Amino acid sequence: MMKVIRTISELQQELSVQRDAAKSIGFVPTMGALHQGHASLVKRSVVENDVTVVSVFVNPTQFNDKNDLKNYPRDLQADCVLLEGIGADVVFAPEVEEMYPEPDTRVFSFAPLDTVMEGGCRPGHFNGVAQIVSKLFYAVAPDKAYFGEKDFQQLAIIREMVKQLDIKVEIIGCPIVREEDGLALSSRNMLLSAEERERALTISRTLFASVDYAASHSLARTKSFVEEAINATDGLQLEYFQIVDGNTLQEVKEWGDSDYLVGCIALFCGKIRLIDNIKYKEVK
Repeated sequence: MMKVIRTISELQQELSVQRDAAKSIGFVPTMGALHQGHASLVKRSVVENDVTVVSVFVNPTQFNDKNDLKNYPRDLQADCVLLEGIGADVVFAPEVEEMYPEPDTRVFSFAPLDTVMEGGCRPGHFNGVAQIVSKLFYAVAPDKAYFGEKDFQQLAIIREMVKQLDIKVEIIGCPIVREEDGLALSSRNMLLSAEERERALTISRTLFASVDYAASHSLARTKSFVEEAINATDGLQLEYFQIVDGNTLQEVKEWGDSDYLVGCIALFCGKIRLIDNIKYKEVK
């Protein structure tokens, strides 16, 4: 029977019992409004660990837009139905006051990882992510934690944060999960109108096409190919498209500049901000 826990003290009490029984603990931090992308992370944790904890918490410190925070979709009841069905053992769903009994004044620096792309467009975002994820790691003390590669920059920053804070947890990145038509799964997708969702398909279609295009064109031309396709679509407003080194997140100029190249995109579809990414080269 899955347990829903609201306080850190009750959570730690529950997990100490599991640890005393020598059980491994997997953790999936989420902001709720769960979809099959989240489910894929939870399912992997269930396979790889004895106990799986999923947090559901919309973290206010990582939103630089108050309207975005206010409108972020929330449905804990539906989330719990999904999680119980796929084998989660504990849902940790705290109130804001539980996670922030007083303001968190910690300031992190992950330069140069956090100064580009999302870091430039959403000031303070990654500091808020580091605040809440570190708090959750301290509360859960998991053996393994699972994050989706759709938030590619966030995954790199969490790996760096774990190093900086010397938190003993294995960070596991999991592939992007897409709808059958290619749209990357996101909690924000449910905020799209039917017409906007149709337009949003341009994102993944363009990224997939750019991989074929890249085989016979320069990196600069490939970047322009993506930018022009997005800008030509009514209702889409490109914020950035960058082809970066997958480890440093720094933009590159030539295909030969790195063995690990990822194209990262952010844009507005109507008023809804979406992100996605595609791998051009990856060292196996």
